[in-house]
Amino acid sequence: MGITQRARGVLRRRESTETAGTRHVVFGPELPDESTVHLVMDLGLRIGEVQMASGAGASDVSATITGVTNAYGMPHCEVDVIYTSVTVSCYRGTEFLPITSMRVVRNRSLDYTRLAEVEDLVRRITDGGISASDAYAELDRITTAPHPFPRWVATLAWAGMAASLSVLLGGGASPMLPLVAATATAMVDRVGRLLNQRALPPFFQQTVGGAIATSIALASVATGLLANAALAVAANIIVLLSGMTVVGSMQDAITGYNVTAAGRIAELALTSAGLISGVVLALYSATRILGADTIGGGIELQDIGSAQIGYPVLQLPVQAIAGASTSACFALASYSPPRPLVVAGAGGAVAASVYAVMTLGTLSTILASAVATTVVGFLGGIIARRLRIPALVIAVSGVAPLLPGLSTYRGLYELSVQGDPAGMSTLMLAAATGLALGAGVVLGEYLTQPVRTRLGRLERRMAGPRMSGPLRPTRRRLD
Repeated sequence: MGITQRARGVLRRRESTETAGTRHVVFGPELPDESTVHLVMDLGLRIGEVQMASGAGASDVSATITGVTNAYGMPHCEVDVIYTSVTVSCYRGTEFLPITSMRVVRNRSLDYTRLAEVEDLVRRITDGGISASDAYAELDRITTAPHPFPRWVATLAWAGMAASLSVLLGGGASPMLPLVAATATAMVDRVGRLLNQRALPPFFQQTVGGAIATSIALASVATGLLANAALAVAANIIVLLSGMTVVGSMQDAITGYNVTAAGRIAELALTSAGLISGVVLALYSATRILGADTIGGGIELQDIGSAQIGYPVLQLPVQAIAGASTSACFALASYSPPRPLVVAGAGGAVAASVYAVMTLGTLSTILASAVATTVVGFLGGIIARRLRIPALVIAVSGVAPLLPGLSTYRGLYELSVQGDPAGMSTLMLAAATGLALGAGVVLGEYLTQPVRTRLGRLERRMAGPRMSGPLRPTRRRLD
């Protein structure tokens, strides 16, 4: 019986005229000519490169490239984003090989004018208002254009940010403190520019910057200009930390792009380690040369974010103004256009005010930071799309006033000068605060999805938190 069944099976297979190559054929979509396909793929990759270089999350880059390729008649493109490269593959069915292209992201610099112009170009592409060749030429003009204003303006903006931070952290009663912090930051920026031109790795650039800023603050204490170096060093630490991808790292981790998140976190940890090395080197050298009593001690962590101006009634308004100035100066140093600059300043004022109100009670600094940035992410996400400006500018700028510079300095001081193991706990507090800041912004942006889409209509499908790129989903799900 078994032999008979096997024989019948062989006969059935022999009778079939269908070959393996013709079974289950899936015909791909009707695509433009191959040269247009390559042009559109390169256009999407270059747009994604600009977004990645500006700190946008991998989900935003994937959504943008998918929207661009779909707008030009390529509905089945798969996008793979990792921290150093972007890959696009165009599906053409089972009979033809896919067309795949990749672009490596080498240079990373904050230029929010370039990002805003690219966002406007993406809107025109997804609305069908520009051809692929014209879009490519427009993108080439955007990426090759110089910065909108000279570099010395950015240096002054970094200095203004440090001065604002020194007031925000509790130095409003000392007029010399903002001046010292601004001078140190300006010097760090100019030296960093020279080192960057010589292709010095970012780790050593951060080390040099931390050492210069700390040395200037300690020298000011030794000469009697300042009573304590903590606030000046903390302000400079925040300036050096502000350009890092805290928000992008948390966005990638939360949205499932773990490889890109790991790359961003590794870069963040390495550059932070370089900054810590520079600060510790300066503290250790000053302790050996001048003595621990001469350079002054740290201050209590409860003073973080408390503007001391001598008039309690004006404390909250001054803190809001200092927060607005901090965020606006950061946006200006990142070459932001005027309208995003104003909105970024408003975001900083909201962040500083909410944080101050939350810390008036017994709420921990970590939870207060998360709540403040959630509010910034929520309001910024709504306003950004209404004004057609990148939400990323508001998110990153709004986080800047709350970066844990003072707790970082306090932990380093305890470890290097006092030899107190409790400094590790303080540094862990600083790291936890940084994670809370990034998570709060991403949560706020996620909450805006049902609010800002269709002006308040609650949509059942949410593509995830978006800080850059197209908001309206394409026919394919944007994961």
